[in-house]
Amino acid sequence: MSRIRITGGTWRSRMIQVADGPGLRPTPDRVRETLFNWLGHDLSGVKCLDAFAGSGILGLEAASRGATQVVMIEKERRAFLQLEKNVALFNSPACKLVCGDALECAPAVAADCDLIFLDPPYRLGLLEKFEVLLPRLAKPEARIYAEAEYPLENLGPWRVVKRGTAGQVHYHLLEQP
Repeated sequence: MSRIRITGGTWRSRMIQVADGPGLRPTPDRVRETLFNWLGHDLSGVKCLDAFAGSGILGLEAASRGATQVVMIEKERRAFLQLEKNVALFNSPACKLVCGDALECAPAVAADCDLIFLDPPYRLGLLEKFEVLLPRLAKPEARIYAEAEYPLENLGPWRVVKRGTAGQVHYHLLEQP
């Protein structure tokens, strides 16, 4: 088991545990710092969905910065149990946890999202499968953050407005034109 730190907001510098698991690769500190520089550091009033939560670090970063609601979905049981422990450390009413398949659960637990985090396991085509759900889950002005093993141009009507790479990870911020 490893540890990672929250990079900003109320819980800045607090550490969380990360369960070891297949395909679990928490977003590195410097990528999260870049992401929240893009998004702005105050997420007050923002409704978020972390669809493939894993460690929960992206959702916790959003909650730490004031997001009103952060729904975190994780399918892998061991990762979910650690996610529950991590969220309990902060006792935040903004965080709502769901153990299940994001493709099946998301429409029932999240709607009108302002910000969606998509960092699914690689090589399973999950971004493409999730893409069809985005119009039902996100407000038209919503921003989408996606990580992939390849560069993206769009997800449905959302177009890449910012991008970066860290090692073999391609990360993207998408908005509708």
